[in-house]
Amino acid sequence: MKQKYVPLDKRSKKKQKEYHDLKRKGWGEFSPITRKTTNQKVYNRKKSERWREYARFGFFVSVGHYIAI
Repeated sequence: MKQKYVPLDKRSKKKQKEYHDLKRKGWGEFSPITRKTTNQKVYNRKKSERWREYARFGFFVSVGHYIAI
């Protein structure tokens, strides 16, 4: 026998909660943690050492000459 349809607002609180829990989605791969952007005016010690990443390639072009490090 087919169940009779009962509108959502006429259902009990418990049944409404069950309905909404089924419809609610998870966060997936998105993290709900609030993130704050860094202040660009503040000195960042880690950012200032990025020149080392470029230095490991070993060559710099300077006025048409190659200088090996």
